[in-house]
Amino acid sequence: MLARWSDLGRGFGSMAELRRHMDRLFEEYDGRGAEEDYAARAVWPRMNVFDAGANLVVKAEVPGLAEKDLQITVNQDVLTVAGERKVDKPEAYSVHRQERAPLKFSRSFTLPTKIDSEKTAAVMKDGILTITLSKVPEAQPRQITIRVQ
Repeated sequence: MLARWSDLGRGFGSMAELRRHMDRLFEEYDGRGAEEDYAARAVWPRMNVFDAGANLVVKAEVPGLAEKDLQITVNQDVLTVAGERKVDKPEAYSVHRQERAPLKFSRSFTLPTKIDSEKTAAVMKDGILTITLSKVPEAQPRQITIRVQ
């Protein structure tokens, strides 16, 4: 089966058009488009939750925030980390480029076990917030001894 060269040219033109559309889509997704839109879509702060036996440990990346900028609450079995990143420009200066936008955030998620909120601790070091949540005694893992008969 033979094809005309002009038919192939149209096919390649369609492929080029598809590539342009895909490039535009990925630029918007990457955040190289409007910075405010990207900040609104991004999940921030990034968090990891680990089960450490008697405790649940939550680590969150919160660079540039102080402890006064954060609020941590536990209600029933829901943990909420909220806060605000403020960006202040120095007096008598004009902004030439601003890539770090002010941001208010709130992340909530259900914990996998019941916790003792009285034994909860939070520590921040080098932009990493570490929250240690102690499990209630009945939710902690127990060692079962084996009896020989």
